[in-house]
Amino acid sequence: MHYTFQFGEILKHWPDLLAGAGITLMIAFLAFWIGTMIGLAGALAQQHSAPWVKRLVRSYVVFFTNTPSLIQIFVLFYGLPDLGIVLSPMTAVLIGLSLNAGAYLTDIMRSGLVSVKKAELEAAATLNMSAWQSFRYVTLPHLAETIYPVLSNFFIWILLGSSIGGLFGVNELTGKAIDISSSSFRSIEAFTVTAGIYVVLTFIASLFLYAVCYGCFRVRARFI
Repeated sequence: MHYTFQFGEILKHWPDLLAGAGITLMIAFLAFWIGTMIGLAGALAQQHSAPWVKRLVRSYVVFFTNTPSLIQIFVLFYGLPDLGIVLSPMTAVLIGLSLNAGAYLTDIMRSGLVSVKKAELEAAATLNMSAWQSFRYVTLPHLAETIYPVLSNFFIWILLGSSIGGLFGVNELTGKAIDISSSSFRSIEAFTVTAGIYVVLTFIASLFLYAVCYGCFRVRARFI
């Protein structure tokens, strides 16, 4: 039996794939930045809050880093309606990925905060910087510089992990590929093209994240 590749059948759906890629990027960026805010708040709480708050944050981190994101989204999408809370597929996937990312990023951010040199904080205090200014011009750029490689890899992980949305009916890239594969009966071609688009997306996303962190590097360089 000989299989004849017909990529033309898939390229007919190019606009749909591009639309799905746009939704994938949107989910990944939102989940990443929401997760970053959660992670930063969690890391600061673990360093400067009351013991009961630290235990609460630690429980959150342990739970979400030791359970699959698929199960977490299943609970949000199929479990919450039993409590009268109905979420759309997009909302459930976004909340699930954000909470999952926030748990991992709490530990990542905490390691970055611990690595801030005491001398730099003392220099900020000598310059009469407020706590917010010290955080903005010293701590935040330091975080961007020291944990950039980890953040970059983690963002790519979220970008690829957003494909889970296809299982819940979200029309992101993988969801579009599943629909196209079902209608065209060209699964190999559909998912080969989709894989290529994911490679391009990860490259674009890495450049964007580098540009953001480079801005933080320049801020830190001016301070030093």
